[in-house]
Amino acid sequence: MSAASRAPLRSNLSNRSNRASTTASTTGRVRRRVALTTGAVAVALLATACGSGGTSGGGGQTGFVTGADGISTVKEGERADAPDLSGETVDGGQLDVDDYKGKVVVLNVWGSWCPPCRAEAKNFEKVYQDVKDQGVQFVGINTRDTSTGPARAFEEEFGVSYPSLYDPTGKLMLRFEKGTLNPQAIPSTLVIDREGKVAARTLQALSEEKLRKMLDPYLTDESGEPAKSEQ
Repeated sequence: MSAASRAPLRSNLSNRSNRASTTASTTGRVRRRVALTTGAVAVALLATACGSGGTSGGGGQTGFVTGADGISTVKEGERADAPDLSGETVDGGQLDVDDYKGKVVVLNVWGSWCPPCRAEAKNFEKVYQDVKDQGVQFVGINTRDTSTGPARAFEEEFGVSYPSLYDPTGKLMLRFEKGTLNPQAIPSTLVIDREGKVAARTLQALSEEKLRKMLDPYLTDESGEPAKSEQ
């Protein structure tokens, strides 16, 4: 083969090599961009996971008033019924919140992965022990834990003795009507009155003092009658 005929061959090989190198470089850049984007999304989700659950809307007719303390309340005659909240518990049992009608129910939405939930857990257990003989039942809704193992470990670590429904996908949260006091964040805490209606809500981690303040208007008074909500 002459030098003249070998030149195009070397040129073709060189072009192929350059194209392969360019393709590999482009693919590498795309992969790096995808990895960076995925990482950024993951960080964003972690950053907002304990702020807004994004599982239920809040538009439409509200009918509630939010105080400076972040606790929203509804007047007795304007409260919405709590939805069906039933299913399997973290410990493998069955629970239906409707069975507690006649009691005040404190409903706390939490996840074992959520730092504010961990911060408030002991406060909830302490208050529960103080008020459970006054016609009050605490119930948790554990969400976004992919298995019950971490949730059970959470309960053991913080000495949580009241039951929690296991709701990894947030389907129970979606049952609350828009425009009502629905749980829109993790953690969220709701008070359900003795008639099974949602009376109060807060979208923040609670200190023992704030939890007692939220619950006190719905406890029984000295005569044994249900206390009237302070509106």
